[in-house]
Amino acid sequence: MIKKCLFPAAGYGTRFLPATKAMPKEMLPVLTRPLIEYGVEEAVEAGLNTMAIVTGRGKRAIEDHFDISYELEHQIKGTTKEPLLTQIRKLINKCTFSYTRQVEMKGLGHAILSGETLIGNEPFAVILADDLCDADSHNEGVLSQMIKLYSKYKCSIVAIEEVPKEDTNKYGVIDGEQIADGVYMIKNMVEKPNPEDAPSNMAIIGRYILTPDIFDIIRETKPGKGGEIQITDALMTQAQNGMVLAYKFKGKRFDCGSVDGFVEATNYFYKKGSK
Repeated sequence: MIKKCLFPAAGYGTRFLPATKAMPKEMLPVLTRPLIEYGVEEAVEAGLNTMAIVTGRGKRAIEDHFDISYELEHQIKGTTKEPLLTQIRKLINKCTFSYTRQVEMKGLGHAILSGETLIGNEPFAVILADDLCDADSHNEGVLSQMIKLYSKYKCSIVAIEEVPKEDTNKYGVIDGEQIADGVYMIKNMVEKPNPEDAPSNMAIIGRYILTPDIFDIIRETKPGKGGEIQITDALMTQAQNGMVLAYKFKGKRFDCGSVDGFVEATNYFYKKGSK
């Protein structure tokens, strides 16, 4: 049912300056693979094969990464380094990649709206590459878990995790009624509330499944916190008009938009790979 995954990738990555001055933050490597490649692999595992990427100025490296480099492949052909490109070649052969630009940085809601021409009138997934997720050994990837939930409820779904109360001002935060194990029907959503104003400590992370009516809702959504068009505001409207679910996923998530989270992810995947 869901075949397309949208990657908002137009942000400047200012928390990683000067590294991101000329390199997209989505191309920062955790070990030998860039963040966005982990996201594409998660989408492929969930059965998606069309990757729609919203980029901006200075992001050409993303397009080049998901393309064949004939000169490089010629240089390493027949050497011990040739297998290092096996995984990325599989992704290139398995997926279709399309791109559009977000001309102005007006928030995540606006970035998602910028991808409408690539998505069309169908449900789709959204992955924020700097939220790097890894399923534990007993579960599928986060997006696979959410796809199964969508097949049952046929509505928009956001992934959530519990965060320390003092960190709620970094996230969209939900309040909801539990209707199944780890599944909540959303009653309220607040973008980056102060800890004393937060309705809970259940924070939205960078995984969404959205129904296509979200585009019209975003178009009518006024700028919110920070003067940006917030996807949480659009989803709250959707929840009031119908139903939006929050899903407490099984697995581990790293905030690779922060230096601490990026280092934690690097150490985690290094140890995991060495076992």
